[in-house]
Amino acid sequence: METANIAAVATEMSQTRTTAAVQTTVLKKTLDIQAQHAAQLVEAAADVIPSNPPHLGNRIDTAA
Repeated sequence: METANIAAVATEMSQTRTTAAVQTTVLKKTLDIQAQHAAQLVEAAADVIPSNPPHLGNRIDTAA
């Protein structure tokens, strides 16, 4: 194998590692953002005030 071929392969491997590292970092960042949004949705859902009066749903009509 010639020296030029070895250098080309080494450069290509280095670029591949760099690309993989960048893609992994972007994926982690995306997952963090999605987790934050999910937490915000859960928090917002917990703050919902029921619109029905408190007496509705307390009894079941078993004679019907």
